[in-house]
Amino acid sequence: MADKIEHLLEDLETFPPSDDFTSSSPVPADLMARAEEDRLGFWADQARELHWSTPFTEVLDWSDAPFAKWFGDGTLNASYNCVDRHVLAGNGDRVAIYWEGEPGDKRTITYSDLLGEVKRAANLLESLGVAAGDVVAIYMPMIPETVVAMLACARIGAVHSVIFGGFSADSIRSRVEDANAKLVITSDGSIRKGRIFPLKETVDAALEADGHTVEHVLVVRRADNEVSLTPGRDLWWDEEIAQVGDEHVAKPFPAEHPLFILYTSGTTGKPKGLLHTTGGYLTQTSFTHRTIFDLKPEQDVYWCSADVGWVTGHSYFVYGPLANGSTQVMYEGTHDTPDLGRWFDIIQRYGVTIFYTAPTAIRGYMKSGRQIPAKYDLSSIRLLGSVGEPINPEAWAWYREVIGGNRVPVVDTWWQTETGAIMISAIPSQVALKPGAAQVPVPGVVVEVVDDQGERVNPGEMGLLTITEPWPSMARGIYGDRERFIETYWSQFPGRYFAGDGAGVDKDGHLWLLGRVDDVMNVSGHRLSTTEIESALVDHPFVAESAVVGASDETTGQAVVAFVVLKESKKAEIEASDAPQVLRSHVSTKIGAIARPRQVYVVAELPKTRSGKIMRRLLRDVADGKAVGDTTTLTDASVMSAISAGVASGTADDD
Repeated sequence: MADKIEHLLEDLETFPPSDDFTSSSPVPADLMARAEEDRLGFWADQARELHWSTPFTEVLDWSDAPFAKWFGDGTLNASYNCVDRHVLAGNGDRVAIYWEGEPGDKRTITYSDLLGEVKRAANLLESLGVAAGDVVAIYMPMIPETVVAMLACARIGAVHSVIFGGFSADSIRSRVEDANAKLVITSDGSIRKGRIFPLKETVDAALEADGHTVEHVLVVRRADNEVSLTPGRDLWWDEEIAQVGDEHVAKPFPAEHPLFILYTSGTTGKPKGLLHTTGGYLTQTSFTHRTIFDLKPEQDVYWCSADVGWVTGHSYFVYGPLANGSTQVMYEGTHDTPDLGRWFDIIQRYGVTIFYTAPTAIRGYMKSGRQIPAKYDLSSIRLLGSVGEPINPEAWAWYREVIGGNRVPVVDTWWQTETGAIMISAIPSQVALKPGAAQVPVPGVVVEVVDDQGERVNPGEMGLLTITEPWPSMARGIYGDRERFIETYWSQFPGRYFAGDGAGVDKDGHLWLLGRVDDVMNVSGHRLSTTEIESALVDHPFVAESAVVGASDETTGQAVVAFVVLKESKKAEIEASDAPQVLRSHVSTKIGAIARPRQVYVVAELPKTRSGKIMRRLLRDVADGKAVGDTTTLTDASVMSAISAGVASGTADDD
């Protein structure tokens, strides 16, 4: 897998940090040098930024590789580090969370407020018999009680398993049973696009069958939705928490005490529960949050738009920012309710300075046009971030120009549920930024791109992304399945973690992520990156979004099939029936005839999860003429129905 990517050998435009940005940055200029000189000593220094009840003396125990122990003889409490220590340091009046509900209701929660709520919630959990090591499943909307529940679990040493609020009863059941959850915390409903989604009823359906270990279900009132309570099992959160005390002392736990289980989405068969522990995870999430986002906690208003049901919400909405004493925004609803200006209105009203979102959201706004963000004052923004999938250069440039006013850094971040925290990203005060590139490993992380035989690739070549040394926030295994963890992540290149992603290396040694390896197509013996073809399509002035998949082909093995969404402002300039041929020719010009799509389908929307991830698996099913798989995680399942109908009717140029 060492095909050339010629543009990686070219001199590409870069965006170095301004003198003002660098001079005002709180990030030490010698971070990278310190990490290269003494990697373990560097991570020990970052860990000491936390509060330790018992200081550690051992940094890393790798004797049971690939199961690491970081800071193993130290003790700490994640909840204390995220709340108590800021209050004790005199910052109790600092706003922790500006919360806004979709209907427009608001709450301002200081660190003192948050500490009081977390203490009471910890007492409530203990009153229900939850103890250290017990698993608590959390199936909640984006409301403050969700964060309180997570921190209360961490405070008493319980292990939380947050389940994304869009998952089905079957998905909840499989996760609850796999983790042997003792308690479920849910809500009477979540509010999205003005509708109430029945969370409690979904939990009821999940717990209908025997075989689970759930003793109680706590229900938070949010949507004013009438639900039934099972006597002896179900309890109202507000009624129960009113009966407990408001004092609670956080207990220290060993650094390797489990903090949470998070199940990866889109898997088949038994769900894969990634287990993360406390000390190393909190070290790397807090370090990367303050470093990659150039954090100034006394000044910044930070907003990560991710749902807490995904790892981004865990690491860069809950644990990283709160450990750093940040002030942040939490928003319950969708970006387009009541209109497409909702996010920009929130940025304007709260004075958001750091905004972290997904490329799919950015491309969605590109489709709608710059006139929408232009209505708002976004001048408070000083840094933009991207997460979730590789960002194509065109979307990067649009994000910087339209949302960032052509003046702020845009940091693209690569990492996974398995890695726990950001692994590859430029430090914006120290590295010239390249549109579309993930760029460099964070200090203390060692990455190598290799070919199928494990040999390092040359600049301009595509290969497989591996991590050669352990890192603090790495998953400590798949819950209950030691061998599956080894087989899935550590068997292809013994001694190395294989991320499952392809990457290219440019002439400066910087990294360009090319998407999942199973999204790298083999067309007539040529390796083609779906990400590169998608970028070529979005480069056309008519295209707002694209998704490319490899479909089975008798002649070439695989063929390129593309699904595109046209910009609203350009639809009058081209007939939808003419667009496929135009775009096929455009890809040929940009990349080469070998990358020319066999078919291009013009669609109204792409199928996305509520976290903004494009479900290419479903598009691959359609392209191969198969029955479409599970659509329960989609924001709107009707999008997939419309695409299937369009493909079946043959609305494509496939000469």
